[in-house]
Amino acid sequence: MNFSLNEEQLSLQETVKKFAKNELTDIAKKMEQEDKSADKSVLKKFADLGILGVNLPKEYGGAGMNHFEAVLVLEEVAKISIAIAFPVFESSFGPALAISNFAPEELKKRVLPKICSGEIVVAVSMSEPNAGSALTDLTTHARIKGDKLILNGQKRWCSGAGHADGYVVYCRLSEQEGAKGIGALYIEKNTKGFTFGKQDHHMGFRGVSSADMYFDDVVLPKSNIIVPAGGFKKLMEAFDLERCGNSTMSLACAQSSYDFVLEYIQERKQFGKRIIDFQAVQMQLAEMKMKLDASRLLIYRAVVNADKSLPSIADSSIAKCFANEITREVTGKAMQLMGGYGYSKEFPIEQKMRDSWGWGIAGGSIDIQKTNIASALVGRRFNQRK
Repeated sequence: MNFSLNEEQLSLQETVKKFAKNELTDIAKKMEQEDKSADKSVLKKFADLGILGVNLPKEYGGAGMNHFEAVLVLEEVAKISIAIAFPVFESSFGPALAISNFAPEELKKRVLPKICSGEIVVAVSMSEPNAGSALTDLTTHARIKGDKLILNGQKRWCSGAGHADGYVVYCRLSEQEGAKGIGALYIEKNTKGFTFGKQDHHMGFRGVSSADMYFDDVVLPKSNIIVPAGGFKKLMEAFDLERCGNSTMSLACAQSSYDFVLEYIQERKQFGKRIIDFQAVQMQLAEMKMKLDASRLLIYRAVVNADKSLPSIADSSIAKCFANEITREVTGKAMQLMGGYGYSKEFPIEQKMRDSWGWGIAGGSIDIQKTNIASALVGRRFNQRK
């Protein structure tokens, strides 16, 4: 078991770090201020560097790297801001991986090269007004009629809604109840009958668009089915890898807050000496570092174990749950160490703290992850309806 990065990985990490700092910092600030998503010029920068679809196969335009290297790339971009990192996240985890792993060949060839070239962004749409944690309660449905699909329903809490060019939509593809009737399909933004509600504005995640999505007799080719009815388990296996992306975004919020405050406390003086020279500050700093390192190792375990397939629900849930909890704690401690400056919008910590809270809700709440972990420990699922 080797805990060191090899030369190629170190070079990749350093290249992305320099690129993100030099090319993305000002753009990220503007996205935060205006609450607007990254435009195509940002996607082109990513594509030119080759960091869209890092872990997608080369035959579809990806870089052919592994999931671990995708995590290295994502963390360095997300340290600047989670909003500007979102296209990288979506291209290497979640919707892109669902298409890559399960979609028919024609659909893979039609969509994945466009993701990797920065031509399009694809988002995943799962939740509904009455189906979030209880995802198998979803009611959006696609009726199969010959070689066509007729899609109707409403979606909510889709990160990227209104901005993304394409969507992986979880829906009912048969009349069977519960998970057995659920599959997924692909839909493009400008399809007739597919509309969006007003843009949401959240406490954090500014620059990551979100809106309700409405499907009114939307006609799609049957070939747009990614996973047919009965494939819900497959979809959730792919979603376990998205949880690793979520974990990495959490870690990036925490790590970048720590990096900033570490420099701050070595410069700032109170009572005639630097803040770092107070023992209470040293204790806080050590606790933050331990939790960051533990979180990173849990994420690395999940993605390294997943390199030949998809991660286990246990590994991904442990990594996500821990990262979601420690990012809130670390960003909170960073703010406390900075005092009033940490609370000011002139410094990055208040944004990091707001963003950090969203990850413990998105992609399956912290408590849901703990239920997943308990299920894995005893080898059975718990019925929450009884």
